[in-house]
Amino acid sequence: MSNAHSRPERITLTREMIAAGMVRELVLQSDPAYTVLSDEELLASRSEMMAQANSDSVWVFGYGSLIWNPAFHYAERHTGKIHGFHRRYCLWTPIGRGTHDFPGLMLGLDRGGSCQGVAFRIEAAKVECELDIIWRREMVSGAYAPRWVTVKSPARTVRAIAFVINHHHERYTGLLPEAKIAGIIAKAEGGLGRCCDYLFNTVAHLDELGIGDRALSRLAAQVTQRISAPRSNK
Repeated sequence: MSNAHSRPERITLTREMIAAGMVRELVLQSDPAYTVLSDEELLASRSEMMAQANSDSVWVFGYGSLIWNPAFHYAERHTGKIHGFHRRYCLWTPIGRGTHDFPGLMLGLDRGGSCQGVAFRIEAAKVECELDIIWRREMVSGAYAPRWVTVKSPARTVRAIAFVINHHHERYTGLLPEAKIAGIIAKAEGGLGRCCDYLFNTVAHLDELGIGDRALSRLAAQVTQRISAPRSNK
């Protein structure tokens, strides 16, 4: 893989952009061969999840960019921990934070361990609209699978929707060495900006919330070192 010579045109991920179907368009522009879910498939997936809901309002668990750029409306939020899944870089992205020639990496929830993040409550009257936004953002390529998880916090315990990595997806990375992950994150860049900024934003907001992730902080330090190093040493 090699970096493209031209800097990708920057875009901002907003709820308006997501609602208009631009995430799907960006995926197809990166590679028309990628599978994307139709509106009907997205609706069927949401309906299947909501059939298992136990209340009119819905909680959604964020562990990455949903924490610092949710792009959906919520009534309240709480930090909390889930068990059975951990946060790690495990998804190639040829859009947003990478390109087709040099894909970046995105976080996913993978099996085992635990993860601290943020639970957002969507009030009943807005569930349909806001989940449509979330599904168009997280589920459009089928790289994630929605799951009901239990989020425990000092304030309360809630049942929430989380998006875990789909091991059968073509962009699932499997296990990558940390040094390779750091090298990719230090160099990859796409329409939404540098891959490293996604990492730095996540680390900063987790620290601000008092739920810092030591593995991510260690990775961020490695990426910073690579970015700061003379080019010949990268």
